[in-house]
Amino acid sequence: MPHSLFISDLHLCPTRPAINALFGRFIQDTAPHAEALYILGDFFEYWAGDDDLAEPFHTAITHQLDALAKTGTRIYLMHGNRDFLISKDFLRAASATLLPDPTLINLYGQPTLLMHGDTLCSDDVAYQNFRGQVRSPEWQHAFLATPLPARKAQIEVLRKQSAQAKSTKPAEIMDTNADTVTAALRAHGYPRIIHGHTHRPARHVHEVDGKVCERWVLPDWYETGGYLRCDAAGCETHSLEISA
Repeated sequence: MPHSLFISDLHLCPTRPAINALFGRFIQDTAPHAEALYILGDFFEYWAGDDDLAEPFHTAITHQLDALAKTGTRIYLMHGNRDFLISKDFLRAASATLLPDPTLINLYGQPTLLMHGDTLCSDDVAYQNFRGQVRSPEWQHAFLATPLPARKAQIEVLRKQSAQAKSTKPAEIMDTNADTVTAALRAHGYPRIIHGHTHRPARHVHEVDGKVCERWVLPDWYETGGYLRCDAAGCETHSLEISA
């Protein structure tokens, strides 16, 4: 049956070889059977700019995606909070199409809203303010104008600050806000929602204005991996285990 696959929060980086190998097997064995692969953000642990494409690890990943595209599987990518600087050079090398966040698609007859998911976590006001700053064209232009090594050093500082901030935040403010989810469903015509970001994979059912809507939260790829498979009959999650 024709189907599409959805993944997010892989956080790929050279220091996680087991997850990188798991992704390689997924790209080679599972993804070629799908009509489309949707990567809904945080594909990389971080992305300092497309001028880092020549780094061997990044080159290997783009080659894997390009090879998948050549089998006929369409590849769509959405920015996450770690890799929002992915731009045209990466997309060209990976044969991928960038999707805005959010994007409403017709998925086998079912209106489906695709998101990274961080905008749904509206209780985390400090993060939302930071997100607004770094997503501005002015900030990005200034950041990308600095040398690549300086950018990577700054990202390391920001990552440490983020980890420290998370350790002191109540867990509930880093999850989705029910009113914000309701507003997104209402604004887009009560679709199905698929998103990542929270690292809390689950299927949720929301009743809004008499409409019943489902929301799928994608798994992260830290200890294991996983994906959502959707076809005309619906969606189901699949787990991927790291080989011994």
